[in-house]
Amino acid sequence: MAKSSPLSRHFTAARPRAMAALTRYFRTVDLAEDAYQDACMRAIKSWANNGVPRDPTAWLILVGRNAGIDALRRRETERNVVEESGIEAELVDVEADYAEAIDMSDYRDDVLRLLFMCCHDELSVQDQLALALKVVVGFSVEEIARAFLVKPKSMEQRITRAKKKAAVVAATLETPSPQERAKRLNAVLVMLYLLFNEGYSSHGGPDHIRHALCQEAIRLTRLLLQLFPAQPEVMGLLALCLLHHARSSARQDVSETLVPLDEQDRSLWDRSAIAEGQVLVEKALRRGRPGAFQIQAAIAAVHCAAPNAEETDWSEIERLYRALEQVQPSPVVTLNRLVAASKVKGAAEALKGMEPIEADLQNYLYFHSTRGALCAELGEEAAAREAYEKALMLGPSDAERDYIQGRLSSLKK
Repeated sequence: MAKSSPLSRHFTAARPRAMAALTRYFRTVDLAEDAYQDACMRAIKSWANNGVPRDPTAWLILVGRNAGIDALRRRETERNVVEESGIEAELVDVEADYAEAIDMSDYRDDVLRLLFMCCHDELSVQDQLALALKVVVGFSVEEIARAFLVKPKSMEQRITRAKKKAAVVAATLETPSPQERAKRLNAVLVMLYLLFNEGYSSHGGPDHIRHALCQEAIRLTRLLLQLFPAQPEVMGLLALCLLHHARSSARQDVSETLVPLDEQDRSLWDRSAIAEGQVLVEKALRRGRPGAFQIQAAIAAVHCAAPNAEETDWSEIERLYRALEQVQPSPVVTLNRLVAASKVKGAAEALKGMEPIEADLQNYLYFHSTRGALCAELGEEAAAREAYEKALMLGPSDAERDYIQGRLSSLKK
């Protein structure tokens, strides 16, 4: 069935909640995945004849639960698992009152539990993202392998190992206390932010922008906001993703060469996404608990509000970066503040400010490309060339390499 078909869209939207509920119910990701796939196959036949039910997610959960129970019964050596795991043997008539047969109030903690399992700190960042794409989003192994530029067999092995670790984690994840929920929510936000960044700015292979990853990060963050509508940092992350992704059509030219922000055709920006992001930023900041995602979103909103590069409010952006340094101090944040400061106070002062963070950012590509741009602005051609050449040594994506080489070519010989 085509990915864009109406039924497929229902399956995609329902998957995070359904997988979360089925994983809690069966206590194993593999059985939950099999049960969900079985439910989807049954839905294709049932919904074609009877129409889509009023609550597709609840329908899929109950049918998936029954399918999983049937699968356990068929396994001679696992018959006792049905009793030991507390799974009720009595099947439910899913066509009659399926929505009432499931406790929808469990969804929030179920989804949070599933996402936290995927982003547990015992898993590497790459394994976290791969597991989330497989279990929560429903990408195939082949799709994930393409996204991470590895062979499908290697990715399948990675996901299998990650699932084994996750199974141990899942067994210990019960309904969290408010304090534990806040901790888990922050870990989930970081994972979704990394997922978005993997799509927004890939550092390997031919594709600098991977739209599918950006879109899935936005979809999952939107789901998280539905579950936690009063959390300002969830609002902030969704706003940040929307505001950045709104510019995606203008970030590369027809030859896929990177186009800097100040040179982008702003008529290509997605104004509806920008408007939604700006509303979310304002709503989040009114809560009076500014966090890192909210401040970053506010910075992106200032950029998006400028009708052209010349009218960008760089003083406000510098002020926001100073606020971000207080909330989330790091050399990278300082570098970004210095870039903003260079627009107000000049390149020379920014270069001077980069000296204390140079040692920390020796292996950070953007430190050297930024230094190259600032040196070129001051007419220091040799220093600019040296900085750009260092950036090229740090493994840029194909699009980044083309951009940096273009800057090198623009320097005087």
